[in-house]
Amino acid sequence: MRPRVEEVRIQGLGVIDEAVLELSPGFNVVTGETGAGKTMVVTGLGLLFGGRADPSRIRPGADKATIEGTLVIEPGGRVSQQVEDIGGEIEDGELIISRTVSAEGRSRAWLGGRTVPVGTLTYLADDLVAVHGQMDQQRLLQPARQRASLDRYAGDDLVKPLRAYTQAYKRHKQVGALLDELTTRARERTQEADRLRFGLEEIEKVEPKAGEDIELRGEEERLSHADALRGAATTAHTALLGDPMESSSGTHDVISLLGEARTAVEAVRDYDTQLAGVADRLAEAGYLISDVATDLAAYAESIEADPARLAAVQDRRALLSGLIRKYAEDSAGVLRWAQEASARLVELEGDDERIDELTREHDELTARLTELAAELTRVREGAAERFGQAVTDELTALAMPHARVIVQLTQVADFGPEGVDEVELRMAAHPAAPPLPLNKGASGGELSRVMLAIEVVFAGADPVPTFVFDEVDAGVGGKAAVEIGRRLARLARTAQVIVVTHLPQVAAFADQHLVVEKASDGSVVRSGVLALNHEGRVRELSRMLAGLEDSELGRAHAEELLGLAAADR
Repeated sequence: MRPRVEEVRIQGLGVIDEAVLELSPGFNVVTGETGAGKTMVVTGLGLLFGGRADPSRIRPGADKATIEGTLVIEPGGRVSQQVEDIGGEIEDGELIISRTVSAEGRSRAWLGGRTVPVGTLTYLADDLVAVHGQMDQQRLLQPARQRASLDRYAGDDLVKPLRAYTQAYKRHKQVGALLDELTTRARERTQEADRLRFGLEEIEKVEPKAGEDIELRGEEERLSHADALRGAATTAHTALLGDPMESSSGTHDVISLLGEARTAVEAVRDYDTQLAGVADRLAEAGYLISDVATDLAAYAESIEADPARLAAVQDRRALLSGLIRKYAEDSAGVLRWAQEASARLVELEGDDERIDELTREHDELTARLTELAAELTRVREGAAERFGQAVTDELTALAMPHARVIVQLTQVADFGPEGVDEVELRMAAHPAAPPLPLNKGASGGELSRVMLAIEVVFAGADPVPTFVFDEVDAGVGGKAAVEIGRRLARLARTAQVIVVTHLPQVAAFADQHLVVEKASDGSVVRSGVLALNHEGRVRELSRMLAGLEDSELGRAHAEELLGLAAADR
């Protein structure tokens, strides 16, 4: 299912007060008297899909113009995914788009119930609609769109070489970026390698060990305070066991006092179990204090002032501190830094070899891209010739018998994502005229016919589901007008087509005929856009042909046109 516009509501735009357009999936035509507001329909569609807001188009007396469109969208399709990505909602396969323009020039947009920048509508429109009006012919005038459209027209012949080119191009870009980094940053990488070598050499000289800095700090503390530590241990030992050089009489060391306490309690422990427990604890305390005293004696004996060892420890700590200050928070971190630096240095020292490998690959990819780009150019040139001739043939039938459309391919110096070809559609208005870009080689009405011819030729190749044409029949009539109607009907077989026209020969081919009725005061009332049945179409075509709705001759001619169009389907 292709997306399509199902309904459009317009309020306060130009002469339109309020109008509702119910559109069919095929060929829709909008007619009406001069000044009724037909062109405002195209203007409204343009605004709905991100067109430039012009406050001067707002209906006099209105504070704003509002355009709301209901689109039928394929669930899970590209457009559906884009809407969901921005938080919009699609209900029962229908998407609501809304746009307002205030009299002060402020513009707001909504997509699926969510406020969005107007640019979002423009982005979405690339996959939904192509508007071709007197002042809006931009879509196929964009070089990138022209190349993409030509590639789709080229079909399967281009698919395989373009896929191969795209893969080679991506790798070519990757290799080129790596080479640029390696070569342009060679000085920085050399300096980095020098810093790493210096650091590794410095660490290697010191040969730090994990946790060594912590152990040395503790040793330095002990050596720096050896006398104080030994004196404290000796004093504590004396307090616990007493001084062996003194007389034992009258001593008050801890062991003696505990012995006296224990003796006193032991004498009466059998009289009370609670006191017996205290006696046991006094015995345990005596054993513990004795062990502590022994440890203090041994500690005091082991502590010696060693100035030489202290100096060595301080020197070693100074070396480690220097490394820690530069490379990490502790000696273990220094060792980790050295390990990482060694791995990085191996990588940096392999740059020359890596550059040689990448250079060879880059040269091979360049040769491959040159070959593939030439193949793309060859296929595009063939498609361009066929396309130009097909469009020229269409223009002949559209009352532009002397016009000629060509597709000019220009090769650029650098490889691009799609090759080296720049594609531009050009038109020569007559045999003696030089081919010029479309927007310079054709007038407004001619450009609409050129766009119609292009879209007819591109039908099936270009995926845009809705085409809008305004003034596509400007300056033509008779047989050429019939051919325009025939080609619009042909385009409507693969896409939705909406056309504003003043030619009955074009309107006769429509699947859905809408008429904009002008009220007596010159404004369009709420029910101003009507969908016509067969009888209504006959009356409208008669008016367009003879200026009189009930002219017998006009009605007969209208019936004839409708019969011709029906037979041509």
